[in-house]
Amino acid sequence: MSANTINIVVVGNGMVGHHFVEQITSHGKTDNAVTYNVTVLSAEPRLAYDRVHLSEYFSGKTADDLALTTPEQYEALGVDFHLDAAVVDIDKQAKLVKTKSGQTFAYDKLIMATGSYPFVPPIEGNDQPHCLVYRTIEDLEDISASSKVSKTGVVVGGGLLGLEAANALREAGLETHVVEFAPQLMAVQVDTGGGRLLKDKIESLGVKVHTQKATQRIEAGQTSRYRMCFADGDFLETDMILFSAGIRPQDTLARQYDLTIGERGGIVVNNHCLTSDPHIYAIGECALWNNFIFGLVAPGYTMARAAASHITGGDVEFLGADMSTKLKLMGVEVGSIGDAHGRIPGAQTYIYENQPDGVYKKIVVNHEQSVLLGAVLVGDTSDYDTLLQYALNGIDLPEHPESLILPASGDAPAGLGADALPDTATICSCHNVSKGDIIAAFDGGACDLSAIKSCTKASTGCGGCSALLKTVVDSELEKRGVEVKKDICEHFAYSRQELYHMVKVGKITTFDGLIEKHGHGLGCEICKPAVGSIMASVWNDFVLEKPHVALQDTNDTYLGNMQKNGTYSVVPRIAGGEITPDKLIVLGQVAKKYNLYTKVTGGQRIDLFGARVEQLPPIWEALIAAGFETGHAYAKSLRTVKSCVGSTWCRYGVQDSVGKAIDLENRYKGLRAPHKIKFGVSGCTRECAEAQSKDIGIIATENGWNLYVCGNGGMKPRHGDLFATDLDDATLVKYIDRVLMFYVATADRLQRTSVWLENLEGGLAYLQDVVINDSLGLCEELEQQMQHIEDTYQCEWKTAIESESSRKRFRQFVNSDESDKQVVFVQEREQIRPATESELEALASESKGTQEIIDVELV
Repeated sequence: MSANTINIVVVGNGMVGHHFVEQITSHGKTDNAVTYNVTVLSAEPRLAYDRVHLSEYFSGKTADDLALTTPEQYEALGVDFHLDAAVVDIDKQAKLVKTKSGQTFAYDKLIMATGSYPFVPPIEGNDQPHCLVYRTIEDLEDISASSKVSKTGVVVGGGLLGLEAANALREAGLETHVVEFAPQLMAVQVDTGGGRLLKDKIESLGVKVHTQKATQRIEAGQTSRYRMCFADGDFLETDMILFSAGIRPQDTLARQYDLTIGERGGIVVNNHCLTSDPHIYAIGECALWNNFIFGLVAPGYTMARAAASHITGGDVEFLGADMSTKLKLMGVEVGSIGDAHGRIPGAQTYIYENQPDGVYKKIVVNHEQSVLLGAVLVGDTSDYDTLLQYALNGIDLPEHPESLILPASGDAPAGLGADALPDTATICSCHNVSKGDIIAAFDGGACDLSAIKSCTKASTGCGGCSALLKTVVDSELEKRGVEVKKDICEHFAYSRQELYHMVKVGKITTFDGLIEKHGHGLGCEICKPAVGSIMASVWNDFVLEKPHVALQDTNDTYLGNMQKNGTYSVVPRIAGGEITPDKLIVLGQVAKKYNLYTKVTGGQRIDLFGARVEQLPPIWEALIAAGFETGHAYAKSLRTVKSCVGSTWCRYGVQDSVGKAIDLENRYKGLRAPHKIKFGVSGCTRECAEAQSKDIGIIATENGWNLYVCGNGGMKPRHGDLFATDLDDATLVKYIDRVLMFYVATADRLQRTSVWLENLEGGLAYLQDVVINDSLGLCEELEQQMQHIEDTYQCEWKTAIESESSRKRFRQFVNSDESDKQVVFVQEREQIRPATESELEALASESKGTQEIIDVELV
């Protein structure tokens, strides 16, 4: 070996081991004085893959999709790699390692990146078939195989990994349970209040959660393959058991060959990630720094950089890591920052909870209320990036810290802008990229978001910093006089408006066709629903057709709004609020037959709640036979046209507001848009239909109709702007056509009409010029597009129940026709409602069966 050559052997090729390879090979390319020969020994049969997104394997991703590298890429880097090459022997004196196949490799520097292994509690019977763990792609293949011969699955462990595993079982089509020893889910990351809401949200998705349960043994079941017997005498039957109760450092080799080990495991390392042997490093989940194991990928990446820096003569050290995390579990947003439990002496807390919307937010501040110490976010993590920067950089809190988590109001501070962050602010924790690093990348020639990602690696780890990174990049571009593009996501370098026009002009009818022609990758939860909405707005095809169904969110997929206990609402259209006695009777008969909670809404409709997914098709069959149509309550589309009784009955009415409301609702029903749309039609200026608080408001006058646009109610109400006065019927419809189609064509993703108008350059005057004066020459096209929507209207539920393939979707379990036995209602005010957590506990203690309707006073 040349004096200028260093042989480096990396034991393990997980995400952290792979990151070390990237770091050390980049040094080898630039350091002419030393050559680094890198050998990778992987115990697995494949190279590094993305464990962070492992559950996506069950939603369609393959092992290749999850791969972080390829053999060709390693060969290009000059890396000698060996698969299925578990190391079984280390000779520290001779500096040799031996694999299970007998191969030996010499090293100058040995990198232990052996990671961790799943902890399986010492429970009697835990080693039987279909008792599995969740860690590797091979584990996923075992889970997939087991799910094909199972109906019920239980995850032991309600932490972060446990909920990821539960999502995997749910995606595999199993009735899913989570058993947790602690009193709440994710007890490390969230507090009691957040844990309570998280449990409610997880259970609303059909996953049953059992807390404070200690499993003593696993024995043969009576109705399922196994019975889990708990210490409190209770039991749970299941066909599959998935252990995800935490991790333990994979330190077996280090123990055998006398490296210093922590009292509770882990290879002890210093700030350079050196072990007790000066030639051996340990990084990632096998390493113990300051008596702490870091179970997230970001600290592991920092360790990898520290070890590579030390080997190459650099000065980077590992000095601990921020353990804040933001993630989405089964669609539920969760964020945890710093001292989430408020354990620092003198800490004070602010809590905001919105139970109807399922949102819980808490911030922890110091006694002087000047520094943010921690935060918990469940249901809405939109404030995460701002709060994290306050916490990490010690930025002074505003005068009223609670304004950081309260809903937006007129005097609420805006989110912390990029300019307020110091250059030392960490933007990407995974790759330790600061705001200063991003600015330096711009100075070095990077000129867009893609180039910044490429040269800094920011947002290429877990992806949690992508929104903040884009904010910083956009801010820096604007400072440098560069026009900032509003790309919808990383898969499309276009805004929603641009994608809309590409679909329309290019006559593109599928997501695959659009991404093949104008994007890259597989798409994501941002672009897929947005493109699905665009396709529906332009072509108005059935949303559950095969090319479109994967683009829909949960509500659109099942043509109904999912409620808190996993059941759905049924909302037929009642145009203008007018309904015949016969149709009222049908609604009553259906509600009675299926025992549905019944309520008259503020939108002048009758909603039926509590339908199980398999009940939806027969319910809608009965309604459609009686002349009802879908009310599109589940969709970003026209919801309702509210009306007063108008001149037909009211002595103050000057126009037939009911007739006009029915005509308008029948014209615009089915129109898909960036957000939901509501109308109101009042028969006189007394405004009983509250038209001025609607997206489209119409108020009768002696001479015709006054048109108001872009109002809304909700958390931040806005009165509609008076758009035009004394319109005749034909002109009214023409203007509404143009306004709505211009909104559909130009609004951002999920943007209400009120926000759209406020952001529209030129505001109301510009919109009037476009619609009334045809300043852009678009009016005829806008009218034709709206006429196409009306001409191609279909009741989505009618289409669904007439299609055998569509009907198959409406099952609780993909491999069984059984109902969800965990749905429990109580009787209150002569109707059902979902049982509360305390009521479920009371029922369980009395051993009452599920699917019962229990009188609330008896609980």
